[in-house]
Amino acid sequence: MQTKTEKRYYTREEYLALEETAESKSEYHDGEIIAIAGGTTNHNKIALNVCRKFPLTVKGQNYEIFMSDVRLWIPRYRRYVYPDVMVIQGEPVYEGSGTTEVTNPLLIVEVLSNSTRNYDRGDKFDYYRSIPEFREYILIDQYKFQVEQLVKTAEGKWSLTYYESSDAVLGLDSIDFQMPLSDIYERIEFENVEE
Repeated sequence: MQTKTEKRYYTREEYLALEETAESKSEYHDGEIIAIAGGTTNHNKIALNVCRKFPLTVKGQNYEIFMSDVRLWIPRYRRYVYPDVMVIQGEPVYEGSGTTEVTNPLLIVEVLSNSTRNYDRGDKFDYYRSIPEFREYILIDQYKFQVEQLVKTAEGKWSLTYYESSDAVLGLDSIDFQMPLSDIYERIEFENVEE
């Protein structure tokens, strides 16, 4: 005879306390704690390539860039998530008294993997769109030259642009910044990517 185990729900405070001592990261989804799978080396290289290029381009401008160790709190959906890259215009607005959870990204970059691509394009994008400051979403495929750029227009609609060749140049809308796909995919070996 099988017994049904009851799903455990956690408060935000319980989740944050667990994350402080955890050996791996987890997201918080309105009471549920969801373990995050580790990324591939190509996933990490792509995120680093974006971050490495970005500060040189916006030096002296009022932007901050953060990688996946900084949590994003999405109050409307009661979610804590770890975007691959976030850009904040001006000062970060923190959730709580610490400097670990921010609430006001202008731009978010996610590197797609086979296990996360549907979530990143679907529900996660829905959650991100609830953030008032959020204006641009960049999805980078780690298996081929493909970048998806979603931009919030002045009318509040989202427009989509695809970039699919190594000589294409990603031009951000929310920030004066351009990056060739060849720079984004520098040192990436597509044939060795597995998940």
